[in-house]
Amino acid sequence: MSEKEIIPYRPGLEGVTAGISAISDVIAAENRLIYRGYDIRDLAQHCTFEEVAYLLLMGELPTRAQLQQFETELKAHREPPEAVYQVLRALPKQGSPMAALQVGVATLGMLDPAANDNSHAANLKKAIRLTASMATLVANSYRILQGQDPVAPRSDLGHAANFLYMLFGREPEPLHAQVMNLTFILYAEHGYNASTFTARVIASTLADMYSAVVGAIGALRGALHGGANEAAMEAILEIGTPERAEAWVMEKLAQKARIMGFGHREYKTGDARAIILKPYVRQLAEHAGRMDIYQIQEIMEQVMLREKNLFPNVDFPAAAVYYLMGIPIPLYTPIFAAARIVGWAAHVMEQHDENRLIRPRSDYKGPRDLTFVPLDQRG
Repeated sequence: MSEKEIIPYRPGLEGVTAGISAISDVIAAENRLIYRGYDIRDLAQHCTFEEVAYLLLMGELPTRAQLQQFETELKAHREPPEAVYQVLRALPKQGSPMAALQVGVATLGMLDPAANDNSHAANLKKAIRLTASMATLVANSYRILQGQDPVAPRSDLGHAANFLYMLFGREPEPLHAQVMNLTFILYAEHGYNASTFTARVIASTLADMYSAVVGAIGALRGALHGGANEAAMEAILEIGTPERAEAWVMEKLAQKARIMGFGHREYKTGDARAIILKPYVRQLAEHAGRMDIYQIQEIMEQVMLREKNLFPNVDFPAAAVYYLMGIPIPLYTPIFAAARIVGWAAHVMEQHDENRLIRPRSDYKGPRDLTFVPLDQRG
């Protein structure tokens, strides 16, 4: 590459094209997100998570027969091998659920004799296995960390309802299952975000899918990515009452503190996913008798828009709906992973299918031409 072809550095690689993908696209000017060409609003309104997973992994929406076969495959792979649970039981009880999830996925990889087969057919089998078992790993690794026994998945429940069943040990309310299904769809895929890009970088070395997913989980753990939903809920709880919301936001802005759950590098006039999910915050708040949570969020939104012209991203309403369903805050980011596994797997397959090692350059800013001083002369 000649010097004229080198793209000037942009902090955070903002606006830099790092690859070409057929999986999803954010059309910022229209405030739209599409999966494989389909608007997220249509998918959210009409589809189950299983349908969307099929779309992202297979490239097209399924027929009824294809969906039934896919659902059967997912159900067959929901329960990880007992060896995975044995490893999880050996983890420190004070450990992070995200770290436990990494261990669970890595163990699945060690148990898969085809782990190093990066062919499309082998990767698709891994993608289905991971899509099916990730929700189980999230629910049951958390239960194990809490000193509880794992709950076996039920084959008569859909993916989202089954996750809530395993987490709580009881069949979920229909509204809760509906909202969980919706959040799984909204979180399933979002282009070259930090965790997905991490997965593609790892896959580009020809590392296996499990290794790429373990790395993606690590990237998702950060507060500026998946951890934003947890931080957003902690802020709402710190505010405590609607009467304190405006003053709290103004104080944080005066301190130049980052308020999690607001703003997005790609959406400038509002995250399409947040707009879809927001009505369910009110519905769940009314259902749970916790309108204060909804009111705090409303005030925070108004103040952030007025003062900073920032809109909420999907993590802001997601935090509230999870809390209103009784889900522990440390599980918000692992749940993100249980949904995003579909996007990660699709991107790993796409990377492996037409691979080139991802190896960008960096601009050096350190000293040059220093005079070397032997060790015995350095004082």
